[in-house]
Order: sequence, then C-alpha cells, then structure tokens
Amino acid sequence: MNSRAVAPQVDGPGVLGLDVERDVELVLAFLNTRDVDRGTDVLSDPEQWRRWCANRRIGEAPEVRTVHAYRDAMRAAVADGALSEVVVDRPWAVEVELRHGVPVLVGTDALGEVLAAATGLVRTGHWSRIKICPADDCLWAFYDRSRNRSRTWCSMRICGNREKARSWRERHTAETPAVQVAPGS
Repeated sequence: MNSRAVAPQVDGPGVLGLDVERDVELVLAFLNTRDVDRGTDVLSDPEQWRRWCANRRIGEAPEVRTVHAYRDAMRAAVADGALSEVVVDRPWAVEVELRHGVPVLVGTDALGEVLAAATGLVRTGHWSRIKICPADDCLWAFYDRSRNRSRTWCSMRICGNREKARSWRERHTAETPAVQVAPGS
C-alpha cells in the first residue's frame, strides 16, 4: 500500500513554518548585523540588538556577548569554510515542535530562531548558497541565486566593478614602461 494513500497531505511548507525565503532573509540579516562599509555593528549595543529582534518579531533578545560569538562563527563558516566551535555556558534555545504531526525546529528566543532558520538552510541544501563578499571594505553576506552557484560579489555593479577596475589598473600600470628622460634634455 502506498503511504501517500494513508497519510494526510499537509497544505504546504507555510503551514509547518518551513519557508526557505524567510530563513534566508533572517540568516542574512543576522550575518549582516555587522556592516564593514558603514562601520556599524548592531551587536555592539544591547539596545540596538533588542530593537533588531523586536523589529523581526523573533523573540526575546539574548545576551549580546554570546550572540556575537555565534554570528562570528557562522560568518567564518560561510566565508572560508572554517569550522569553529562556539563555547557557550548553556545549551541554546532550539526545540522541536510538532506542527500537523510534522517535527519542526523552533527557537525559544531570537538566537534560537536564527539557529533554527540556519539549520533549515543546511538541511535543505541552501546553506552553501550563502556567501560573504570578498571585498575587504564590504564583507556583506548574500545569497547566491546563480544557476551554477558561481556568484562572487554581493553586487557586481559595486564591489565586482571596483575589483575589476582595480585589477585593470594594476595590470596596465605594470605593462606601461616608465618613460626615462635623458640627463640634460
């Protein structure tokens, strides 16, 4: 007997709280709480962090110091695949709930929600599409929507264009021989 004939059909991922786009948006927003270009960091101010969480309606804002360690470890894993273990003084607030009989990860606070979203992206194969722009003055996290997952820059118009112009100048400066002026001319 086919199990689909017996098991009830769930009306889609939204009912279960499974939404890849929402997860991507939340994880990127969390990774980008540090903005190198503007020189800001939401996690440097506990009140800003609380507002960030409240604006996203993702639960209570846990202590900034611990959240900072999680964000930095996740950014490192995305940027260069460096696996780092975050040591915290307590287990983090992620639980399993049954929604329509299907187990779903949920956070009991803001960081738990981010971690549940990131876990969903890992589980569905979308985590590998999250990248960090390699421009030293940017380092923005973005989602690579290219078909072959080859996107490098957060924006080809801005960071990619700057890098291509810089590379072109370096190549052409190196190719142009210096003009020597003879003494007494």
